[in-house]
Amino acid sequence: MRNWTTNMQSAVRILILVVIIIVLWWLLFAEKDNRLKLGVDDNINVTPEQIQSIRNIGEWEFLSISDEELVDTVRKGLFRNDELVRIYYGTLRLGIDMKQARLTPQGDSILVTLPKVGLLSEDFIDEARTKAFYESGKWTPSDLEALYQKARRQMKAHSLTPQNLQSAEDNADAQFRQLMKAMGYNNIIVRFEN
Repeated sequence: MRNWTTNMQSAVRILILVVIIIVLWWLLFAEKDNRLKLGVDDNINVTPEQIQSIRNIGEWEFLSISDEELVDTVRKGLFRNDELVRIYYGTLRLGIDMKQARLTPQGDSILVTLPKVGLLSEDFIDEARTKAFYESGKWTPSDLEALYQKARRQMKAHSLTPQNLQSAEDNADAQFRQLMKAMGYNNIIVRFEN
């Protein structure tokens, strides 16, 4: 019985050794095509989360214009004229709403389509800095509002020039190229909607 147990143990050892040899042979020779390869993936994958985080920037300012306007009005009277002269200060900010930006990636290239550059806020006059330069007579709140609106129109006319809009667009183009380059894109096309 002891001889039979010894023979059985030898047979199990031989069987385990044969199985190990077969597995090693299979790993080394039978599966030649399963090799570990290291390489670089040149494709850049922009995730929807990254695109959303770019859109979440909200409004992106590309040019800020400080302006001051001397605005006056005269009300003709029978015996004398009433005059009101005020100085208005404001900062007009030109930029884009990022929610309207479209990004179209293709490999290592990306097409960025941006909305037209424009005024980010209509509330650009700093009323706390408004100064009465000269005032004679009685003026109603509607008279003051009319003067305020005249100052707004003048500031917009003097600040929203083709040169300033072009400068803001050039800044937007440069900023987006820099952002996309930082994300790994080599070929960047930036377009503005008409």
